[in-house]
Amino acid sequence: MSRMNAFLSGFGEVFASLASPLWNHPQRMQKLSRFLMRCFTAMVCIGILVWLSQRPVFALRQIVIEPISGQTLKHINKPVVKQQVLDTVQGNFFSVKLEDVKRGFESMPWVRHANVRRVWPNGLVVSIEEQKPFGTWGGADSHTLMNNHGELFSGRASDVGEGIQLIEFHGPEDASKEVMRLYEKANTWFKPWSAEVKSLTLSERYAWHVKLSNGMKIEFGRDEENSDKTLTEDRVARLFKYWPQVQERWANRVDAIDLRYANGFAVHLASAGPKRNEVDGKKSEQKQ
Repeated sequence: MSRMNAFLSGFGEVFASLASPLWNHPQRMQKLSRFLMRCFTAMVCIGILVWLSQRPVFALRQIVIEPISGQTLKHINKPVVKQQVLDTVQGNFFSVKLEDVKRGFESMPWVRHANVRRVWPNGLVVSIEEQKPFGTWGGADSHTLMNNHGELFSGRASDVGEGIQLIEFHGPEDASKEVMRLYEKANTWFKPWSAEVKSLTLSERYAWHVKLSNGMKIEFGRDEENSDKTLTEDRVARLFKYWPQVQERWANRVDAIDLRYANGFAVHLASAGPKRNEVDGKKSEQKQ
């Protein structure tokens, strides 16, 4: 019973304290006043900052476009690009979204990557990595080029300039990186011949062939899709093993080689028309 009376007494005191006017408690009034003053001061500061941020001095007026370290910009017209950005960018120094500006630059032809940063009080600096054309995609008259990372971008061979020899690539649009991987492998394989890959074609069924700088065409088929990833390398090794015998018999008359055979390869002679010549890699026999 005594516990119940104590509880009711304590509850009554709390209720009376809450029900009584706030101004009857000086300490509470002081705390509330300080809290309200802080809120008012914060709102005034925010309002001043918003007002200042909207002043014309912070409107974006300067955009500096520079290449990344080690590059020069050969295919980007700086004045035109600056005006395009100034006409389309939204916001000022404080409110502009750098990610949107970055995406805008990277959507332009010949821009691979862009990094954007603010410069006080009304400028932006954009560091651009320009595309490095490595080859054409789909033929010399195509409007698509491939860079040295196996990425496609909009451009023409006529825009590249003199002195740059582009590799000719063909293949499905979603297979550019696979094409680059095959190119690098084939280029390594034929270094002993002092020959480089000048064109590479990957069909819709992923059969592929290359043309070398010495004019020879090499047919590989679809071996790269097989579970045995070394199959094509084994066939190339067989080609090099028996190549001296081919040269001894036909000298420099071979202009095409077909590596799609399981136990050998076939050669095509430039002066022999459509007739093909098979080389059995196992028995080291040559058949004409």
